[in-house]
Amino acid sequence: MRLNIDKKEFGLIIEHDQIKKRIRLIGTQINVAYEKQVPVFIGVLNGSFMFMADLMKEIDIAAEICFIKLASYEGETRKDEVQEIIGLCVDIKDREVVIIEDIIDTGNTLNYLLKRIKEKEPASISICTLLLKPKKLQHQFKNIAYVGFEIPDDFVVGYGMDYNGLGRNLKDIYKAY
Repeated sequence: MRLNIDKKEFGLIIEHDQIKKRIRLIGTQINVAYEKQVPVFIGVLNGSFMFMADLMKEIDIAAEICFIKLASYEGETRKDEVQEIIGLCVDIKDREVVIIEDIIDTGNTLNYLLKRIKEKEPASISICTLLLKPKKLQHQFKNIAYVGFEIPDDFVVGYGMDYNGLGRNLKDIYKAY
């Protein structure tokens, strides 16, 4: 299946049923890992909102949720600096933190975020991402604990991810052609 978004063609790469199955598995892993703790889940807006909403439906342990908003893209173009638009709203000192990302490609945004979160002295930080582009990573991360899918270096939309603000509402994930 192909579709056009803002004069660009995209083709289906991950169907919603695959996403749901993977999220169920990740939810189970997190429930086991944090069984006797109360982690803080930090969603990185805007892209993570669909993934985090569906993931939290699979989490049955006590947990807190908050969001931050960072900007590192304009369309397909990566900006040189990460902008913090909405900051952290919860005290995470000595707490278990799980960062929820939609996609990790170069890792520049995540690297920025990790530095900011470490300043708040959490007990631990783990990262959960729906998509990971391992060949594009420019940083080493020891704490990527949960990965939905590894994908090649394609520009993707859908399931929270956008192209020029469009396509976030799509339930499947598509790559650009």
